Amino acid sequence: MSDRFEKGMAVRRRILGDAHVDRAEAVKTDLDQPFQTLITEGAWGTVWASDGISDRERSMLTLALLAALGNFEEIAMHVRATARTGASKQDVLEAFQHVAIYAGVPRANQALKIARETYAEMERETGPQTR
Repeated sequence: MSDRFEKGMAVRRRILGDAHVDRAEAVKTDLDQPFQTLITEGAWGTVWASDGISDRERSMLTLALLAALGNFEEIAMHVRATARTGASKQDVLEAFQHVAIYAGVPRANQALKIARETYAEMERETGPQTR
């Protein structure tokens, strides 16, 4: 494995948690192996590994972009990651408010619904989040 892959896997585990990464790795197949390597090296080993902005800021940007582009299937995963990135519930709300103004209310509304459901699940699993 390349240094970028190893760095990416470490960042991926730090942001998403070992349990999430272990589940994803367990279902990886020969078909999606090259894609998973690309994502690990590119997204996690390059973009998320950069120290140009904080994990909190990157988390907010990621959530806003996912919502703005209608990529709702990854929002819950990234809301869960806020427990590790330092992005608060207020930060997430602010990001989605930007989405409402610049990309459309329906997308922001759907993203906020997913965030509410995800935070409720997180609280059932670990107790109330204070941020």
